[in-house]
Amino acid sequence: MKRISLAGAAVAVTVLATACSSGTGTSAGSAPASGSGNKVVGIVTISATDSNNAKVIAGVKDAAQKQGWTVNVVDAQGNADQANSAMRTFATQKVGMIFDLVFPATSLGAGLAAARTANVPVASWGGGLADGVVMTTGDGAPFAEPSVKALLDDMGDSGSVLALTYRTGQVCRDREKIFDQALQGKSGIMVTKNEVSIPGFLQDGQRYANAWLAKNPAGSGKLAIWGCWEDPTLGAIAALKQQGRTDVKTYGINGSPQAIKAVKDGSLTATVWEDGAKEGATMFETTLEAVSAGSSWKQKTVDVPGVLVTSDTIDQFLTEHPDAAN
Repeated sequence: MKRISLAGAAVAVTVLATACSSGTGTSAGSAPASGSGNKVVGIVTISATDSNNAKVIAGVKDAAQKQGWTVNVVDAQGNADQANSAMRTFATQKVGMIFDLVFPATSLGAGLAAARTANVPVASWGGGLADGVVMTTGDGAPFAEPSVKALLDDMGDSGSVLALTYRTGQVCRDREKIFDQALQGKSGIMVTKNEVSIPGFLQDGQRYANAWLAKNPAGSGKLAIWGCWEDPTLGAIAALKQQGRTDVKTYGINGSPQAIKAVKDGSLTATVWEDGAKEGATMFETTLEAVSAGSSWKQKTVDVPGVLVTSDTIDQFLTEHPDAAN
């Protein structure tokens, strides 16, 4: 029977998604701002040190600067209270738009209320739609599907998996659901779940992997480590290298430069790459459209599929995306 153990849960509650095709619009809860604010984008990120958040921020900055806007960034470090406080500050400053990176919109009630009062439109990167949110980049779950499928293709019907989760951010919540759904009925696969924290996800990944490896020695069956984004998996890879373990397959999502390099050197079995810079630019461009449309705007979900990167595809991937490892 499949055993699921929950250990080390961080009390925080997260990591992604998207590009240029628009989902079906729904009526916005309130009209977006009229564009009377300053030409400033206020970004509230769950982690400025996460490589994919950094790519999104860079994409926003590039698109905004071309339109004569400036960008201010607050790193809330995984804390929803800090995120709400930052949004209230941006609203008081009358910025032109506010971007939420990863925090679930449901956890940003105070910040969204302040933005609505100040008539400042809010866009979300993976946090979902809510009253006052003019667009979101999807729920992040689709990026998990190729990663989980690759894991199951390699595992078959038996083995042990360490799943590194994070529930403060909406993206990782959604990805964990995909993981759980895919593992339903796989009674021969034992899953151990550990929740990492932000900051500290690399260290947590390494620590949880060390404990899990002690219970799953070499020769004990098929073994795999999966992360709802790859940074915790990269921490786990450090533990594998320290112990000289080459019998464990590893999986991630987001396709950070570090992850792409890890696929290239063989330490990461697979990741799913997303074009964070393009997503950031799309957030800015779509929010500008919302401002121009005014009360006629319909809330939008913008989605794009990820690209599975493995040892079999890495060379072709880097030919098509030469900057992905930089």
